[in-house]
Amino acid sequence: MLASDPFKPDDDATRPWVVVNNEQHPFDKQQYVVMGLTTETWYDERISLDENDYRHRKAPRDSSIVPHAVASVQPALMTDYVCRVRDDPVDRAVEKLTEYL
Repeated sequence: MLASDPFKPDDDATRPWVVVNNEQHPFDKQQYVVMGLTTETWYDERISLDENDYRHRKAPRDSSIVPHAVASVQPALMTDYVCRVRDDPVDRAVEKLTEYL
């Protein structure tokens, strides 16, 4: 999905995000825990996505999940649906975030 990017100074900046919470989240459907998607390759611990990592549609360019780029997004801030990522890369990204914490 696309939503505002709190990591960029431009108020109108958006970025693609991956929803990483499940239905057990205490505010499911009111607020989502998300991780950023990027096309940048400088970050070695990113979770690269390939064609087999998508359930529905795919990101328009080669993308990776950035486990340290975490935010909480309300549905009203979501501007577009991009794709759906399979569980395995999301689980790996969450595991990496857990290591950081």
